[in-house]
Order: sequence, then C-alpha cells, then structure tokens
Amino acid sequence: MTATNSTSLKPALVACFAALFALLATPSTVAQEENLRLENWEYPFPEYTYQFKSQLEDHEMVYMDLFPESTANGETVVLLHGKNFSGSYFEETATALSESGYRVLIPDQIGFGKSTKPEHYHYTFQQLAINTMGLLQSLEIESAHMLGHSMGGMLATRFALLYPDYTESLTLLNPIGLEDWKALGVPYRPVEAWYQQELQKTAKSIKEYQLKSYYDGKWKPAYDPWVNQLASYLESPDYARMAWNQALTYDMIFTQPVVYELPKLKMPTLLIIGQRDRTALGKDVVNAKERAKLGDYEMLGKLTQQAIPESQLVELDGIGHLPHIEAFDRFIEPYTQFLLTHANPEAD
Repeated sequence: MTATNSTSLKPALVACFAALFALLATPSTVAQEENLRLENWEYPFPEYTYQFKSQLEDHEMVYMDLFPESTANGETVVLLHGKNFSGSYFEETATALSESGYRVLIPDQIGFGKSTKPEHYHYTFQQLAINTMGLLQSLEIESAHMLGHSMGGMLATRFALLYPDYTESLTLLNPIGLEDWKALGVPYRPVEAWYQQELQKTAKSIKEYQLKSYYDGKWKPAYDPWVNQLASYLESPDYARMAWNQALTYDMIFTQPVVYELPKLKMPTLLIIGQRDRTALGKDVVNAKERAKLGDYEMLGKLTQQAIPESQLVELDGIGHLPHIEAFDRFIEPYTQFLLTHANPEAD
C-alpha cells in the first residue's frame, strides 16, 4: 500500500468539502427556473407535460393538445412557434383547425414558453426535431401536418427533412432561414454578445422592436400579450438563465440555415408569406446598403417556391412577419384549403 502524505491530503480535503458545500448551496433546477416558465400565464387550452431525457439531463416539454370540437377527421396538425413567442399565440389558429375536425398539438420547445430552460444545452434544429418527434411518438401520433412560423419554420423544415415519411404536409409561415446571413456578409456574433444584448432588454425595448419589425408602426391592443409575455421573464431573479438560452438559440438560427436543403423536400409544401416582412438576423450590424439586401420576403418567397419541388406560394400584400396575428382571415383560408387538398386518404 502506498503511504499518503498528510500534507498533500489537506488541499484535497478542502477541495472536497468546498465542492460538497457548493452542491448543498446550489438551488434545485426548479428554483433556478423561478418565473421562467410562465407560471402565472394562463394558456388558452389545457396544458400537458412530456418528460424526457436529452443530453444527459431531464427536461419537460409543455404542450397543448386540442381535440376536434366537431367530427374528427383523423388528422393531426402540429404548430411550431417562433423565437420570440410561445405556442400560446396560435390560439386563434388552433381553434379554427379544431372546429374543422383536426387534432392540434402545440408544443413549447425547450428553452421557450413553459418548457424547461436548461442551464446548459447544445441547441440544434436536429435536436429540437428529435425532441418533437419524441413527444409525437409518446402520444402515438402516426403522422402529422407540420406548420412552422419564423424560427418554427426552420424547425418544421428540419423535421420534414429528418422524417419525410411522417410529414403529411409542410407549411412555412414567414419562416426565417431562407437566406444564409453569414454568406451574405453579416459578421458572426459570439454567443456572449447575444447574451449581453438579451440582458439589456426591457418591456419598452421589446414593444419598440415588435412595433417596428412586426406591425409597421401600427399598434393594436391585441398585440399586447406578446410583449407582456416576453417582458414577464425579465421579472425573474433567474432571468440570466433565460437570456443565455435565448443567446444559444440565436447562434443556432444564424449558423444552421436550411436554405441549401430546400430542394430535398418532397412532401406537399405551402408557403404563406407576408410581403412586408424584412426580418433578418444581423441587420443591426451592417451598413444601410447591405441591410437593404437582407430579409426581402417578397423575393425570398418566390425563390423558395422555386427551390421546393411543386410547392405553393400565397403572397399576402401589406402584411408583415405574423400573418396569423395581423391578418388571421387572410392566412387561415388558404391554409385550411391546402390541408383539405392534401388530406391523408388513410385518415379515419
């Protein structure tokens, strides 16, 4: 047996006790997520929780599962939210689909809404698609129509690429990722820079961004919830954790464009594009000349339709980044018609 020097043992004991003290002093995961899961925010439909393990940690994905109000048509629609939102902004869309006989599933992705805000997570669209498929499999849903808005459009595209036989149809509602910003000269911003930007947010700055970027300077009281929901996170003593998740997802969006793989989509695909939209990451760090070239949805919609075989394009003149909020009737009519056209003949 090798003798242990007592002098060398003391630092090891000190380190051991320090680690033990730190472990005991560290709040639980629930405590660290205090007010980061919209605990005081009422969702429009009953909430359920899908518990699963990902990247060696336990997570909870909160979702709404709305069953048809009338005769069920045997089909399911999955609605995937954008970055600055939770699934709750699909209330009007889900209600209309339910009234038409669809089952509607609305998950909050990890890092968003009422779902887990991980302390550490490697965000990829592949990972989020795998998480979403895990939820669908747990509910024994055999196939689904996927709709994604904004960042959700990138996720829906990745889901469809990973699971083409599962995806009955794909609808992209003003998706981002239709252009590769880094290839267009937008400089890379480290995660730490996104993090600092998130820490500086206020309720006022959130509203100013949405007013300018989403609604063309024209505000309606109906838009208030989507400011208030984001602003509610700022009140959490653990907001830094939420800010870090948001920074990581910005990096995911910037570095993982789907534009190069659009020709691989073989399922029926519908593009619904508000023509006024000019959303693009990095517009704030390029000059005016370069900025004018980014986020031109009037052009991007057409290019995307050309890239996706046999896809359909609905152009909504005068509408911005959120057609389902700003002009619901103009959005839902072509969408429901598309779903009817591409109904699964095997659905009961």
